[in-house]
Amino acid sequence: MPVTNEHIKQLLKCIDLEEKEQVKKYRLDQQHTLKSLKAVGVALHPICVTRKNFGYADYPEISFRLNFPAETTLFRDGAAIECFITGEEPVKGILINLEGKTGGFRLFAPDFPDWIEDEGVGIKLAPDQHTTTVMRTGLNEIENNRKLVGLFEQLHGTAVKAAEFLNEATAIITFNNKRLNESQQQAVKAVVRNNDMVIIHGPPGTGKTTTLIEAIIQLVRAGEKVLVAAPSNTAVDNIALGLINQAVNVLRVGNSTKVNEAVYMHTPEGRLANGKQQKEIKQLKIRAEEFRKMALKYKRSFGKSEREQRNLLFKEVKNIRTEIKKLQAYNEEKLYAETAVILGTPIGLYDARINKLTFHTLLIDEAGQCMEPLAWCIFPLAEKYVLAGDHLQLPPTVLSQEALRLGLNKSILEVSISTVRQSFLLDTQYRMREAIAAFSGEYFYKGLLKTAAHLANTGVHISFIDTAGSGFNEAHGSDGMSLQNEGELRIVQLLIESESLDPLKTGFISPYAGQVAAAREILSKQMRISTIDSFQGQEKEIILLSLVRSNDENDIGFLKDYRRMNVAITRAKEQLFIIADSATIGADPFYNAILTHIERNGSYRSVWEFEL
Repeated sequence: MPVTNEHIKQLLKCIDLEEKEQVKKYRLDQQHTLKSLKAVGVALHPICVTRKNFGYADYPEISFRLNFPAETTLFRDGAAIECFITGEEPVKGILINLEGKTGGFRLFAPDFPDWIEDEGVGIKLAPDQHTTTVMRTGLNEIENNRKLVGLFEQLHGTAVKAAEFLNEATAIITFNNKRLNESQQQAVKAVVRNNDMVIIHGPPGTGKTTTLIEAIIQLVRAGEKVLVAAPSNTAVDNIALGLINQAVNVLRVGNSTKVNEAVYMHTPEGRLANGKQQKEIKQLKIRAEEFRKMALKYKRSFGKSEREQRNLLFKEVKNIRTEIKKLQAYNEEKLYAETAVILGTPIGLYDARINKLTFHTLLIDEAGQCMEPLAWCIFPLAEKYVLAGDHLQLPPTVLSQEALRLGLNKSILEVSISTVRQSFLLDTQYRMREAIAAFSGEYFYKGLLKTAAHLANTGVHISFIDTAGSGFNEAHGSDGMSLQNEGELRIVQLLIESESLDPLKTGFISPYAGQVAAAREILSKQMRISTIDSFQGQEKEIILLSLVRSNDENDIGFLKDYRRMNVAITRAKEQLFIIADSATIGADPFYNAILTHIERNGSYRSVWEFEL
């Protein structure tokens, strides 16, 4: 199996490179100052603590808010973090959630640090050694499993493809959702008949979640036990909620602190909330609290014997926490066995230790955002697979340029799309006006994408404001790192005024964090202002897109990743305004094609139309 071996070795090398890059990028020392960490978006400082409580397994949890605009692209749910203050040892934890300027995190400590509510507390990203360890384990175990070796070689194009993977003997389907279009129905049928792997893909607004929910309902009706994964907690909760609304028996594992209230009742904690076992856990938590209070009598300045006493008390707290975890695991095992559908992130499912159970089908939503090694951590849990997503949107984020070059940012969907025969495009979009969807439909989806009839054009829905010749050149921001373009921001302000744009219905996006930071200083606080990468998966009625690049060399930098533009131009539902320098971007064939499309299907305006 030399090819399998080589591929696995390369992925393992990529994980090592990424881990080293994380250590380097997230380090706070004389070379890597707090100011520089904030500038590159890996530290949030200062934070304002709004709430403290003991949550999952009695770990301390903190809610916070930011009193300043910040670039939070890299702060994803479940990210490894450190909570810090100058002069004290940082405390490790994980980010539970961060939305806008409010968020929460969990600390892996016996108690809250003494300084947690002092001025100057911050959080920064930390190397995620748990995830990298799990990914290494998943890859190393492939070669011990003949079925996984076959799947690996199939996906990497080194195995002979079987002629057909569908089970044609499946009975005729009675659809639960009567409103599915033809392409969605075909995808559901393929999932039900699947004996190996099926891909469901399509751009935003084509109903991937709706299709998956119907497919899961059909699988459960057929007596299957189903596993559902997605790299983001939001995507997991969206499917969980859809299934709950259809009275499907589900269990949502992993982060239950910030889940929707309706979903919380279907987490292990929610299910066990009023049981006898929960009373036992409550008693253990009371005991832990008593030991904590005794330990806290010893303040910051104390001698050797006091320190030893405090350490012994905290050791007892740790022992109780271990007991709580064992008790929860025992109670959860029963729930896992009797539930039809279990949902979570790949790491959440791996950590749930459900490998003794037999799952018929594993569905991975947002598979275009799921790093390949993460998928191999959960592939062993099921017999057949469904990947859903869009490989033509942005791939997973990778910090190491060398790991990027070796392909670590290739998602499991991108790896699989060319070698899996059963691939189904959802061909009708229900999100945006036809003129907005048309360019992506032609360029990325080979002209196969249709727009629902009610979204036919009723006016001008896409506009290009050309800054060529205006002298609105790009420049480095105050942090000296990311690019900005003040002239484009002036145009944005004039557009908002002249078009009377409602800030609550409008979003401002740009590829550059520097432009986003500058926009947050001058645009309405009610407006959603974000990098393109952070805005993936979201939408607004109106989008203002500032491309920033304007130079004599026609250098467009990372705008060369056209998938970023595919994300950007598919965020608007009603109106899309693109502000850019045609002389700089137009030399690139892709951007030239966009300009031609807008001239034919929208409004092409010059910067000179505005009173600057």
